[in-house]
Amino acid sequence: MRQIKGDKRVIRGWIMYDWANSAYQLTVTSVVFPVYYQAVTKGSVADNVQMVSFFGYHFPNTVLLAYAIAAAFLFTAIISPFLSSAADYTGEKKAFMKFFTYMGAFSCIALFWFDRNHVELGIICYTTALIGYLGSLVYYNSYLPEIAEPKDHDKISAQGFAMGYLGGIVLLIFNLAMLLMPELFGFDKSSNKPAQISFLSVGIWWIVFSQYSFLRLPRNIHNKQSKKRPLRNGYKELQGVWKQIWTLRLLRLFLGGFFFYTMGLLTMMYLAPSFGSKVLKMPDNLLIATVVGIQLLGIVGAIAFARLSKTYGNTKVLIGGAAAWAIMCTYGYFMNSQLEFIIVACCVGLFMGGMQALSRSTYSKLLPATNDNTSFFSFYDIMEKMAAFIGSASFGLVEQRTESMRYSLLAMAVFFLIGILFLLRIEKEKRLI
Repeated sequence: MRQIKGDKRVIRGWIMYDWANSAYQLTVTSVVFPVYYQAVTKGSVADNVQMVSFFGYHFPNTVLLAYAIAAAFLFTAIISPFLSSAADYTGEKKAFMKFFTYMGAFSCIALFWFDRNHVELGIICYTTALIGYLGSLVYYNSYLPEIAEPKDHDKISAQGFAMGYLGGIVLLIFNLAMLLMPELFGFDKSSNKPAQISFLSVGIWWIVFSQYSFLRLPRNIHNKQSKKRPLRNGYKELQGVWKQIWTLRLLRLFLGGFFFYTMGLLTMMYLAPSFGSKVLKMPDNLLIATVVGIQLLGIVGAIAFARLSKTYGNTKVLIGGAAAWAIMCTYGYFMNSQLEFIIVACCVGLFMGGMQALSRSTYSKLLPATNDNTSFFSFYDIMEKMAAFIGSASFGLVEQRTESMRYSLLAMAVFFLIGILFLLRIEKEKRLI
């Protein structure tokens, strides 16, 4: 079997998957869907809150979206450990990755039929698309320690995120042209078609460009061939991985810190556009331009964090990033102008990609020598998904109780501060990463 680790073709194939799937992250999650969702869910108003019906139950529209996000993260967190351990046991990691990729991509395509008369369809497809996106990442991330040497993890992880932001922007430019100048494409200004075609384009983009990754990434690095009782035997393998994690104090501390600061980070990524639209009444074109700027700055942040980690160490850089996020969330509580939102959003862009890229590479560096990388990354995945579930649910609950998204921002700041405490314990032990 040919050498995989360090093979530039394999690494390029791995990086390309970020290019493929980040179109979903940008067009669906960050830009088009939040704006389109706000537009099509303008219905009855109770106490100045936009209400929406979902299978006969009524919710504030942003609360329903927060709950949908939370449900996707919770479901993925529950199933991914068992599926990832089965993938390690059978050696069919790439097959599992393909399944979730196609699930997410075809759900995006189905969003083409989402309009004000089909809110339930929109929420369900948005949720399943998010499950597909999240589910594919645990397998994708677990390739990193298998295809690259530890000294290259920070750089390659950052390259992946940077390529993802770039790819997302390329497709978004086309979609924005349709949204902002629909007449050039033969659509009326009030037509839903530009947004719906944007969702369709994401699904096609995701499927097409992921083929290069599937061509380059190895099917089975460790030659596991057994297919007997994959879930049962995979569960046994998962138990063994958990026992190893429990004995690795540094890894446990990192997962604890990652869990808490990710609560705030992912929740803000998914719901910040809703804050700008609902609280600050930002016009759609300004909000879209701001989110695009965030993505461009995310490229700079991912590369900058990788370089800073060489000088200061991963842990110190992550502590600084989490502290900056806590400050931004706290400032958001007092924010009243659209200009303030844009300034804070620029800071978010710098720290968003950097924190994500460095977190992934830090975890990969902490792993012991093992053939069960997917199972180890499933615990990273659990922490991430449960964090996003609790963060999104907390955001929605706080808003529902206080009738203000501002208090939800303060809750996110608390999560970042708790994450910092875990990272400081790593620094205290003088066991720098």
